[in-house]
Amino acid sequence: MGDKPLRVLASGDVEGRINALFNRVNAIQKKSGQFDLLLCVGEFFGNSPEAEAEWEAYKSGAKKAPIHTYILGAASQETVKYFPNSDGCELAENITCLGRRGIFTGASGLQIAYVSGREAQHEPAPSHCFTSKDITALVAPLLSNSKFRGVDILLTSQWPRGVWQYGNSPETDTKFCGVSSIADLADKLKPRYHFAGLEAVHYERLPYRNHVVLQENAQHVSRFIALATVNNPTKKKYLYAFNIVPMKNMDPAELVKQPQDVTENPYRKPMKDGKKEKPPPSMTGTEEEPASQFFFDLGQNKPQHQQRHGRKRQTDGDRPNYPKQPRRPPQPTGPCWFCLASPEVEKHLVISIGTHCYMALAKGSLTPDHVLLLPIGHYQSVVDLASEVVEEMEKYKSAIKKFCKSRAQRCIMFERNYRSQHLQLQVVPVPMEKCSTEDIKEAFMTQAEEQQIELMEIPAHTDLKQIAPPGTPYFYVELDMGEKLFYRIKKNFPLQFGREVLASEALLNIPMRADWRECKCTKEEEEDQAKQMRSDFEPFDFALDD
Repeated sequence: MGDKPLRVLASGDVEGRINALFNRVNAIQKKSGQFDLLLCVGEFFGNSPEAEAEWEAYKSGAKKAPIHTYILGAASQETVKYFPNSDGCELAENITCLGRRGIFTGASGLQIAYVSGREAQHEPAPSHCFTSKDITALVAPLLSNSKFRGVDILLTSQWPRGVWQYGNSPETDTKFCGVSSIADLADKLKPRYHFAGLEAVHYERLPYRNHVVLQENAQHVSRFIALATVNNPTKKKYLYAFNIVPMKNMDPAELVKQPQDVTENPYRKPMKDGKKEKPPPSMTGTEEEPASQFFFDLGQNKPQHQQRHGRKRQTDGDRPNYPKQPRRPPQPTGPCWFCLASPEVEKHLVISIGTHCYMALAKGSLTPDHVLLLPIGHYQSVVDLASEVVEEMEKYKSAIKKFCKSRAQRCIMFERNYRSQHLQLQVVPVPMEKCSTEDIKEAFMTQAEEQQIELMEIPAHTDLKQIAPPGTPYFYVELDMGEKLFYRIKKNFPLQFGREVLASEALLNIPMRADWRECKCTKEEEEDQAKQMRSDFEPFDFALDD
């Protein structure tokens, strides 16, 4: 088939509703054309007399599946009777049981790994369960091949434990959901698509990486998709359609492209000190750049203290026997407008550079002293930050609050972790004579209510990580007296919400500046603004003392 994509359908637990499944497949094929195969995860057979009668029609040949259908083995003792052979076999025309575990490679080169049933709780394992020996027998031959990059598709009955880490949360109680052996399998096999069932919910996790950025060569991403039960009364999604070109036929550069919403690998546990588990040595053969490489020239006319500051860091980085080398910050997989090392950064807007964070003038700023606090490395949100970055971010927040107070301003900060790939903590000073802290809080609450946004006040001491695990989209406000407002974004959040509230008549009374795109200046104007802000902030800039 060359590099022609295969058209694949995946289904959740059928539980004997075979006619309902194939009627739906027929309807889809009538509308969208023929698919190449149907993959069914979870429990295919049911226990009711109706389910047995439905199956008998296909088994006898009275009815025929409208598509090549591949199913997993039994996931309960009650359905074992439908499987004459645990190693896989054709059960009826066009319906094949893959077996307990193995690799199925199609004529196109598409490679499908599978593990049927549930994890065994004891030995000897019942016939609807798999053991650690099954996992080893599946993984070992693949990993022994030095050219192994991963499989196209992984089918399992059970979910992998912890797949939701760093990603969006499933609509199910995760306390007893999934098993670690399947998580370990998914980590090792690096499937481009992983389908599972048994939980009766639809859950499409954000894609995740299979490599450590800048420490391993880029690899393809994995997508985990759990599907609901066929014909479920709540109409949760149970059928998933996709196109796939087998990995072996793909251009390597195309294969490793990273989507914007990619997350860290959920199966690689962080260590106690906050660092990730040590990954394998870099496969690029090049040494890491010293930390000094991330500090750029602010231009020929930068203040003398900034030049001195830059040189000092480089010397520290090169000092022999330096006790603690700074860790290289995380890097983006594609262009990022806010990573300090990135050519996309508009460097003339930078006000101050610390070790882990920096401050920059906001482009299209609401007011001349509207700034952004950003991590130097590529972190998506406050809750993703490493401890040393959090520490310095707090120092910057404290410095900007003192700066605002000296100018009789209230310091308002907000973050939108939604449709953004790099953390931007917006800092907007509001003159004290314009409004009180209570007025600002009321303006946020009122506008949120008008837009059906359930903004809630949270205790001032709350750590965001307690209520928003990494990967959770949210909007967050911190007022000048320490009050915090929080909203967990569900969908369709207004991107300019924070600006709209602050620009409103009740607060800054500059509604025409609510959208930053309407506030663009020339580069010369921005340079002048940044120069002024740099000069004004200098007495409060702790980074100059380091």
